[in-house]
Amino acid sequence: MNSTVINKDLPNKKLKVTRHFNAPIAKIWEAWTNPALLEKWWGPKPWTAVTKTMDFKAGGLWLYKMTGPDGEGQWCRVDIHTVDAPNGFTSTATFSDEDGVKTGTFPDGHWNTQFFADGDGTRVEATLTFDTLADMEQLVAMGFEQGFTMGLNQLEELLAQ
Repeated sequence: MNSTVINKDLPNKKLKVTRHFNAPIAKIWEAWTNPALLEKWWGPKPWTAVTKTMDFKAGGLWLYKMTGPDGEGQWCRVDIHTVDAPNGFTSTATFSDEDGVKTGTFPDGHWNTQFFADGDGTRVEATLTFDTLADMEQLVAMGFEQGFTMGLNQLEELLAQ
């Protein structure tokens, strides 16, 4: 299994996640942008992402609920800013209600997700920036590193099928 590397850049309020997958860019792109596939790996087990709506284009939105094994959950919205298929996209993620209205209970995370041909596979680089260091520390304290790594491990399993 490939390992996830997470670098913290505290002065610039950034987390950079790097992971290599033994799959072509087109397959990785599909797994990140097709809600039927995204729901199979996004989030740590036993939690799953359940999409209410996704319009994956510049100015679009992905609205989903992170759902726990007992039906509990948290709504999230991802505003998609730019799309450069299949090379990458930028977005902002935060907590919301089921209608996509931001709740203000969680800081915005600004994502720059890029895909690079790398040997016989694809290198994914996701750089998350935050408005304040406290915002970044809040995400880390919630278990982001472990949770996102679990999700990427699930993506690797999905790609192997």
